[in-house]
Amino acid sequence: MTLAESRTTHPLTMTTAEEVAAVREVLVDAGLLTEHVRYAFFAPEEPAKSEVLAGGDCDRRFRVVLLDIATGRSWDTVVSTDHRSVVSSRELDPPVDGQPPIIDTEFEMIEDILNADAGWLAALEQRGIAPASVRAVPLSAGVYDYPDEAGRRVVRAFGFQQDHERDHPWAHPIDGLVAYVDLTRRSVDRIIDEATHPVPATSGNFDDPEVAGPPLDSLKPIEITQPQGRSFTVEDGHVRWGKWDLRIGFNEREGLTLHQIAFDDRPICYRASVAEMVVPYADPAPVRFWQNYFDCGEYMFARYSDSLQLGCDCLGDILYTDAVIADDLGNPRTIQNAICMHEEDYGVLWKHSDMFTGSRETRRQRRLVISFFTPIGNYDYGFYWYLYLDGTIELECKATGIVFTSGTPGEYATEIAPGLGAPFHQHLFSARLDMTVDGANNSVEEVEAQRVPMGEGNPYGNAFRRSVTRLQRESDAQRQANAASARVWHIVNPEKRNALGQEVGYVLHPTGQPTLLADDASSIAARATFATKALWVTRYDPAQRYSAGDFVNQNPGGAGLPAWVQADRPVDGEDIVVWHTFGLTHFPRPEDWPVMPVDYTGFVLKPAGFFDRNPALDVPPTVSDHCASL
Repeated sequence: MTLAESRTTHPLTMTTAEEVAAVREVLVDAGLLTEHVRYAFFAPEEPAKSEVLAGGDCDRRFRVVLLDIATGRSWDTVVSTDHRSVVSSRELDPPVDGQPPIIDTEFEMIEDILNADAGWLAALEQRGIAPASVRAVPLSAGVYDYPDEAGRRVVRAFGFQQDHERDHPWAHPIDGLVAYVDLTRRSVDRIIDEATHPVPATSGNFDDPEVAGPPLDSLKPIEITQPQGRSFTVEDGHVRWGKWDLRIGFNEREGLTLHQIAFDDRPICYRASVAEMVVPYADPAPVRFWQNYFDCGEYMFARYSDSLQLGCDCLGDILYTDAVIADDLGNPRTIQNAICMHEEDYGVLWKHSDMFTGSRETRRQRRLVISFFTPIGNYDYGFYWYLYLDGTIELECKATGIVFTSGTPGEYATEIAPGLGAPFHQHLFSARLDMTVDGANNSVEEVEAQRVPMGEGNPYGNAFRRSVTRLQRESDAQRQANAASARVWHIVNPEKRNALGQEVGYVLHPTGQPTLLADDASSIAARATFATKALWVTRYDPAQRYSAGDFVNQNPGGAGLPAWVQADRPVDGEDIVVWHTFGLTHFPRPEDWPVMPVDYTGFVLKPAGFFDRNPALDVPPTVSDHCASL
């Protein structure tokens, strides 16, 4: 029996270990996976939307980026497991395309490379630091005015001192020192030894009782139970809960993906994901100006996703789902409990006590939570999709972990402990929302409050109205948020009307925080142009998947959204994708040390005319011993 015969028929079903193994076999048989070749990326190559919506069988394909660690050559390859064949394979041109992501094999070799370099060892000796106590942190290099780096596979590495194996080295940055490393030649290009700063002596060992102090023992246990079991079902990635119907997926670049989201059998969004994120730092020092990390595109951050634990990461009647990815050698690796699903009470859904009729009605809100958590270097990120009983969709991103540290508090960093700095930075996420609001052809309207001047028709000056601007083409569908005017974006279906004659729609509520703060002429602005706008709208193209382009690592810039919108395609009443940039601007606090309490960002999609009335009128009253009439 073939894989095509043994697997479930839905084309968006999650990857299996058998499929990963089959891809590897095809690549070996084709002579593409040899002794020095590694996987830099692996993910399902999803069929075009039209193929999936048409039903029937679709060819099951996977995309693999292959990297020869001996030569630095790389290939973007697509494999069909149904036909057990290589569909396509293109060699990358690094100066133009950029480099494949950095892989574990390369991370693991960094300390050996540094400890073989005389310049690195001399810099440590000058500081009185034993090389064996230094943990090297290799980081993506970006693209700067270094002609000799063009086409070469480069990282830049900091050192952090670790006093013992349980010591968190982030507390001890060896500041003023950075190494530029060629990963293919396995050599150090140059050492930047700008200044010798004292290594901070503070402890970052938040898991040490002497640092944390005695436990707070006055908190009583909270237990969440559902005596009759959970209300949702999941079968082969197909989730049903209340009136909600959707599919879940997972890949190492985006992590959790949601597909074919519908409410009461009406489609809302064909595919939702976090397509990219960038963390630009603000310190212009000679050793730090290049710090800008694309955690999705440069590191494939979801490959490090946690195996979640009941009672710690998730609470309640939990259903966990494993995710299967590929390791550097192309072998299947299962992340157990990668995705968590559960229900949460969320307070009052709607309520009214009426003075005329004497009625008193309350309904409680609850939400379905679908989430995953991934550590990447010093930070940990959680991504929580919430589905509510009233048709609302929310994405909440949680940032925690350990702030990146320096030994130089000053104008561009907060002193968070004696002598320990935390540079200012941003966390900017890009959500890709392939909208299908009651059908494939949608439009976007910018809606905001508009003050009406006092005068004729407004003699007392109290009036304000709603301003509505329909976005027509990709060139004018590049917008900023504006909290001062309550700016939102309505995604509507111009072909469908509700009972009141209004276009059915969903409204995107941004948080309105700053987009990219780096100068428009900076390298990071060229490479992360998606982050310079809060909203982009593009025509759907199955090949346009990632906001900063397919290959972000050492890409010179201009890829992704800025390249695609050059076509200036019409977006009014078309099959469109909405891209939303949101995030945090982080001026670290002392309270963020030695481990950072969760900070939150995200956005909300709420129905606006999608329904003819409150869609949650049918939610029954709560039956509980704790909810009773007086």
